[in-house]
Amino acid sequence: MPLPIPPDTLEPFARLRAVVHCLRAPGGCPWDQEQTNASLIPHIIEEAYEVADAIRSGDPEQMADELGDLLLQPVLQAEIASETGAFDIDKVATMITEKLIRRHPHVFGESTADTSEAVLTQWDAIKQQEKGAAARTSALSGISPGLPSLMLAQKLQKKAAKVGFDWPEVQPVLDKIQEETAEVVEAMTSGDPAALAHEVGDLLFSVVNLARKLGVDAETALSATNARFTSRFASVEQQLANSGKSLQDSTLAEMDAAWDLAKAAEKKLG
Repeated sequence: MPLPIPPDTLEPFARLRAVVHCLRAPGGCPWDQEQTNASLIPHIIEEAYEVADAIRSGDPEQMADELGDLLLQPVLQAEIASETGAFDIDKVATMITEKLIRRHPHVFGESTADTSEAVLTQWDAIKQQEKGAAARTSALSGISPGLPSLMLAQKLQKKAAKVGFDWPEVQPVLDKIQEETAEVVEAMTSGDPAALAHEVGDLLFSVVNLARKLGVDAETALSATNARFTSRFASVEQQLANSGKSLQDSTLAEMDAAWDLAKAAEKKLG
């Protein structure tokens, strides 16, 4: 027997909560009933990336759709937690609301922060006060190691820069990239895979540092490059197919020529 659909007269968020509750209830969805807070971790990560992709697309409908998928995740997490009395979505909302009020004294109190940089500095200071002195073991404390590597590298460098561990100009960063590139070449000749991985990692870290110094978000920049590569590669495949060839029976020179045409066409479009 089907469960009754929560009425559309409910406030939208309340109706979402009601639907999720039904999915977890007896007679609900077997997949939803099997989920745990831990089993949903990959879904949270995946949905966050899909939201980012939708934002980059500039399509409002896609953004709204993907944000809805992401919104489902904390609601479902809280529903699962509420079944053991750990917490519910109201507690989640209350905690973030109170945190926002505490960490915005320049809005809700007497503090002053006239720039974004001042706001972030104040936020970090309040965060450390809340966690207590014992929680601060390093200037790099408070960064989740579970972040994507490019994002984590940029955040580590930004934290280090706040305490003065940073080159004041871009040129030393460029010099460091050249130095790390030379060390990659040296590692290539050594035949040591571990040394090579080490040096490539150092090179990537230095390139992220350059992005940070130039005001470029490394994760976003690489994501855009990935999208361009995918689009251009599809064009290469189509060009070769139009001439009756596949990638497998084409030479590198032919593929390079098709790539140049795809790149030129992309530039014409803007």
